[in-house]
Amino acid sequence: MGRLTDRAFDILRAEVDKCAADDAIAGAVYRGMVMKRLEKLRSQNGTFASIEEIRDTFKGEFPNFSEQVLKAAVKANRAPGLFDKIILAGGLLGGAAGIIWLINLPFPMIRWPVAKTMPILLLPSFISMDYNYRQAIALVEQSDQLVNKATAAADFEYGDTKVKQAQKHLDALPIWFLGYYPQTYCSFFGCTWRFTVDEFQAARKNIGRMDAQIFQQKNAFIELDRVEQTLNAAKQQYQQAKTATDRQKASGNWQSAIDQLNQIPAETLAGKTAKQKLQAAERDFQAMGGIATGSVRADNLIEAAKEFALSAAVASQKPPHPATQWEQIAGLWEEGINRLKMVPLDNPGYLDAQTKLAQYQKNLGITQIRLQAEKDSAKALQEAKNLLASLQNNLNSPSQNPRNSLGQLQEIINQLESVKPGTTVYPESQKWLQSARKKQQEWQKK
Repeated sequence: MGRLTDRAFDILRAEVDKCAADDAIAGAVYRGMVMKRLEKLRSQNGTFASIEEIRDTFKGEFPNFSEQVLKAAVKANRAPGLFDKIILAGGLLGGAAGIIWLINLPFPMIRWPVAKTMPILLLPSFISMDYNYRQAIALVEQSDQLVNKATAAADFEYGDTKVKQAQKHLDALPIWFLGYYPQTYCSFFGCTWRFTVDEFQAARKNIGRMDAQIFQQKNAFIELDRVEQTLNAAKQQYQQAKTATDRQKASGNWQSAIDQLNQIPAETLAGKTAKQKLQAAERDFQAMGGIATGSVRADNLIEAAKEFALSAAVASQKPPHPATQWEQIAGLWEEGINRLKMVPLDNPGYLDAQTKLAQYQKNLGITQIRLQAEKDSAKALQEAKNLLASLQNNLNSPSQNPRNSLGQLQEIINQLESVKPGTTVYPESQKWLQSARKKQQEWQKK
């Protein structure tokens, strides 16, 4: 039988047809929508539809639906009467077995009269009640042990299973019957326990309390697992950090994970576990603090070296530069190198410092080459100028041998050719060199 009886369906359909006829424009469309909902209720299995559920099928489309018709449909939407059931059950089952089955159905209007006059006929119910009671009590006790004396997360998982089983057996107890006739039942069945509504309510409250405890404990363990993952990730992140920024970020994550351990409820088993882990985490963090102090010093040295390197790089731009400037640039590279050499081997920033040290030493070498080239070129140009002045004096002397003049001119050319490209004196040396070669060609023709 569906959730809407045929009789109720017919009553509602007649009213739907009437409401649809009143709306010539959208009535047919609304009727189709409402009838589909009613058909769905009629085909569903379960408890009979309530007045609110039936009203929801049409209230949006037909607000003028008759409330009297609705109440009539709700009244018709119920199971067959007791008399009909008895006739049907007797016809189907027949004999004593059918009668016993019928009177043990969970309907107070059947069982109350029988319990007063012939309680023996309710023996199957008594047996079922006794079984479910004993199972419920035993499972409640087991659940209580598992939940309140748990030593691991698995205890709560198992306790959750026992709580659900206990709830199932409690739900199977016809409490309304025990509440009215506990004396009759116990006097007949010889029970040694007194199961009353109060006892049932106490058991149900106990189950509810443990269910809430399990929920809280599970959430606490989930949070503990998440925090542990965050803590381990922060430790690993700190160990693998290569820069000061990365180490600072990892340190912040580490401290945040420790703070989160403190926030796990202390009354939970996970909270007690977190307290133990908190001590180890704080100890490791304090030990890391000593390392961090050295790391800060190393980071400062590296940052200082980078500042010297930056100044040297800026000063090196747009060469050529005079020797004094190359000396200043070399000094900046040396200062950066000296800072990097001060980073100890056991410091987390050592590898980063060594990488930069190799780069800075290479740049220093290039700077020193440029400096030496500038010095040598300036010296060669000056030597050439001195020789040229001497040659001019000799040319004014009457006793000067022309061959000696060509030799001196060649020596001047040699000095000018030794001036390196890319130096500040190179353009000037090229002008002197061009003039000297031209003069050499003139003298060679004489």
